[in-house]
Amino acid sequence: MFETIKSIKDRDPAATNCVCILLLYPGVHAIFWHKIAHFLYKRKLKFFANLIAMMSRFFTGIEIHPGAKIGKRFFIDHGMGVVIGETAEIGDDVTIYQGVTLGGTGKEKGKRHPTIGNNVVIGAGAKILGSFKVGNNVNIGSNSVVLSDVPDNSTVVGIPGRIVRINGEKVKDTITNLNHMDLPDPILDEMHEVERSLRELAKRIKCETCKIRSTEERNSTDNEVKND
Repeated sequence: MFETIKSIKDRDPAATNCVCILLLYPGVHAIFWHKIAHFLYKRKLKFFANLIAMMSRFFTGIEIHPGAKIGKRFFIDHGMGVVIGETAEIGDDVTIYQGVTLGGTGKEKGKRHPTIGNNVVIGAGAKILGSFKVGNNVNIGSNSVVLSDVPDNSTVVGIPGRIVRINGEKVKDTITNLNHMDLPDPILDEMHEVERSLRELAKRIKCETCKIRSTEERNSTDNEVKND
């Protein structure tokens, strides 16, 4: 746990000292209780494992199934609403934010949750659903929905998730940025496109209105001349 706490201090600018992290970070508490629950789960003491997991969820707001396999230096930032399924596997140095789900897509038995590689960042509200692999050094944008394999060194955004960068090179014409705070937002891009279209339409309407008024004024002038 000390290694995890130290890594959190290095990654979280809000972390003041290791004591505060140990006592006040719900993500740390959830990982601590998961280690105990996972120990019991592997020894077929599933009732007690699930009981501890339920208590951990009650106190932290983070739901980690006792069967989930979690690597070293795992950091759950904020944490509220995080759900990690039974057959999920998480590598080393992974960071996830609030509202993330590592879930399944059906009621099939066996492996049904994702496998997350090393050094992965998963943004707030992202949903990674199904039995597939997310590679190493991957960034997944907030609120993305990922349903298929993601190669190493990639950035994924959108619903459904699409790869916008691989090995530092952008894919097609998509905006790219590996900085978690500046990941592209496809919904915002669509809104900007709609806004541009509305401005263009407003200009055309204004132009047509001016033409109609000009025509009406000419007709009115012609009628006055005829009446005179």
